[in-house]
Amino acid sequence: MSTSKIQKPDKQRLIFGAFLVSLVMVGEIVLEHFHLPPWPAFMCMIFFFISHMDIKSVPHILAGAVFGIVCMILVKLFVAQLAPVIGFVPSKLLFIAILVFAIVALGEIFPIILNNYAFTFFLCTSLSSKIPDTNLYELMGVTLIGGGFLIAGVVGIGKITELLMRNQGEVVT
Repeated sequence: MSTSKIQKPDKQRLIFGAFLVSLVMVGEIVLEHFHLPPWPAFMCMIFFFISHMDIKSVPHILAGAVFGIVCMILVKLFVAQLAPVIGFVPSKLLFIAILVFAIVALGEIFPIILNNYAFTFFLCTSLSSKIPDTNLYELMGVTLIGGGFLIAGVVGIGKITELLMRNQGEVVT
């Protein structure tokens, strides 16, 4: 049986969470208003959290994400050229093999675009492009603008929360 103590809620996390929920709701409302898919922007925000809110990761997240969506354009062109020769599935698999190899082999040379964010966005974009009328350029815009705004919002919420905690004389870690 565990003897761990039940902790009180962390005031700073509660404040951060309240602001974050507000940011998410505003993001959803704005994107819905303009009939834009929200998932690329929110994936950028999630990746920012996964990267421990490291500002240095933002260019890699946004550029990698856009490159992943660009790969959907590239795979369509690639398959259109090769499918008549080797078939649809082999040409698609060849493109994926080239992309994965490039990420692994060249990721240290071109880390801003050849990264896990690119592959994840390629995968998610390929899933979403099964939905009729997927506009890949629209997805890129939502990724850059919406994702950028959400990440900036998270950074701002962090700063506001720190300021509020400092003004209350609480230790901020």
